[in-house]
Amino acid sequence: MCRTAQNPERPDSEEEATDAVFSTLLEDTVEELYESAPCGYLSTLMDGTIAKVNETLLGWLGLTRGEVVGRKRFTDLLTVGGKLYHETHFAPLLRMQGEVGEIALELRTSDGRRLPVLVSSRVKTSGDGEPMLIRTTVFDARQRRAYENELLRERKAAEETQRQAEADRERLREALSVLQQSLLPATLPAVPGMEVASHYHTASVDRLGGDFYDLFPLDDRRWAFFLGDVCGKGPQAAAVTSLARYTLRAAALHDPDPVAALTTLNTVLHERFTGEDPRYCTAIFGVLEPDAASGATTVRIASGGHPPALVLRAEGRAEYLHTPGGLLVGILPDPQFISAGTALRPGDTLLLYTDGLTEARIGARRELYGEEALRTFAAGHAQGGPHGLVTALRKLLAGFGDGLDDDTALLALGVTHPVSVQESTI
Repeated sequence: MCRTAQNPERPDSEEEATDAVFSTLLEDTVEELYESAPCGYLSTLMDGTIAKVNETLLGWLGLTRGEVVGRKRFTDLLTVGGKLYHETHFAPLLRMQGEVGEIALELRTSDGRRLPVLVSSRVKTSGDGEPMLIRTTVFDARQRRAYENELLRERKAAEETQRQAEADRERLREALSVLQQSLLPATLPAVPGMEVASHYHTASVDRLGGDFYDLFPLDDRRWAFFLGDVCGKGPQAAAVTSLARYTLRAAALHDPDPVAALTTLNTVLHERFTGEDPRYCTAIFGVLEPDAASGATTVRIASGGHPPALVLRAEGRAEYLHTPGGLLVGILPDPQFISAGTALRPGDTLLLYTDGLTEARIGARRELYGEEALRTFAAGHAQGGPHGLVTALRKLLAGFGDGLDDDTALLALGVTHPVSVQESTI
């Protein structure tokens, strides 16, 4: 009645089954629990001689109790490496601290296999504090070792993948560098009476830029030059760059007038890249005509949406040669390009550049570098000639760091000072 009153909905058969389970558990003695525990137990004397060991550990080792108790020390169960680690680390810690928790060791089974385990030991003392024996618990670490090995394999595989990716990236960089160089003249020709210098600064080794320049003879007295910047990056921009460069060279040989050359390039780009993927560029095209009698060189340029050329005078002045109103090349079918001209005298330099230079971000406020800053900087290097100017600009570009996010092309053309008879003999 008492049971029914406490739980009237619980059938007597269920209670009886539960009682049977508890009865079975009570039948397990402490010794049986010790012998069949899921981990290994052993007790050793202070010299390491095994005094007691459970069936679980014996089963792992493939040994009998008679082969172990009183006949072996704990270190006899270890591999050579495990024994060395026990003697140099585990045992000293145990003597100093009285206990050591979960140290990784390796046991040696009867058939010579290695058994990875985690070992915890504690020194049992008598009532007066004297050490009596060492009780050790051994946990099977095979699954843990397998997991660690799997992690190690995955880590090595990830590292190999990363190394392969870096190698692929380096090969891509080399290919991009070779392709980029193929879009530029290998060397600039020597122009009588003039000094020329150029530089191409790559903002990112992983991106193919679209800046280009060239210098070449038209006949025995005139030279053509151009510098431009294709919209966009990558292979598509490279294709436009190659087309623009060879179109301008061909156009100049047909009609060297700067406006005519840009008009021809515009026609080619507009007809080739119409539709949903228009391609265009900015460009300056010019013609040099040295005058041996005066020592000056006449320059005639036309611009299509490009930053203005900068003229540096020998005495240190710097002024822009503006061509206002010049439209981007390739946008409209019939654009209007504006030309301008000047004379370069001995010591003067003409600088062409792409907007990666003037649009660099500087300072804490990430402000544009700008044309005025460039004019001031270039004026301070006007007397260095084209090579001195380009060298200074290279250092300037390198100093922009991550503020420079676009490629920059530089082309400087200067008239040299005539060499006197006395100077030529020195």
